[in-house]
Amino acid sequence: MGFTSGCNHPSFSHPWKTRLAHLLALHLLHLGSAQFRVVAPNHRVSAIVGQDVVLRCLLSPCKDAWSSDIRWVQHRSAGLVHHYQNGLDLEQMDEYKGRTELLRDGLSDGNLDLLITAVTSADSGSYICTVQDFDGYAYAVVKLEVSDPFCENEGPWKVALAVVIILLVGSALFNIFLYRKQAAQSREHRAESESSQPLPPLSNNL
Repeated sequence: MGFTSGCNHPSFSHPWKTRLAHLLALHLLHLGSAQFRVVAPNHRVSAIVGQDVVLRCLLSPCKDAWSSDIRWVQHRSAGLVHHYQNGLDLEQMDEYKGRTELLRDGLSDGNLDLLITAVTSADSGSYICTVQDFDGYAYAVVKLEVSDPFCENEGPWKVALAVVIILLVGSALFNIFLYRKQAAQSREHRAESESSQPLPPLSNNL
């Protein structure tokens, strides 16, 4: 099923791991039963190192999220990737400072989209989007996969480079061997040539 932003988005859910409850407890101010849900696309978000990427979540049913407490949390560390509350951007992990932006144009329609710029391989993983207001709280998880084409091709390139270096070194050693052999043969030829020359005649004045 597709993922549609805005008030006309479809309703769907995901089977999340139970351990997320512990992570959420670290970030929510209090517990309560929400009158809304946070939904996310059911596919993994893919990006290449250096690209900008948008992690998408939205509220169902549609409601204005401007006055909500919205937190994007890194799953593996439980650290805050981005924290928004009542129109303000609050504290976040050092790794994401200056690289994230909650796209506020969609907040009135219940969109909670987060922009991450210049992604790195370390950004790969799951992100928890939590929302809390007077109606309660809810969350969803978005998975991001960042690939690095250079690193993926690094293995074959290393092998090819090693082969080239071995060939060059082997060729250089072989050329040195040939040069030394030819020099030795030249010296032997000169020595043989000099020893085969006749002795000069004795002087009659002796």
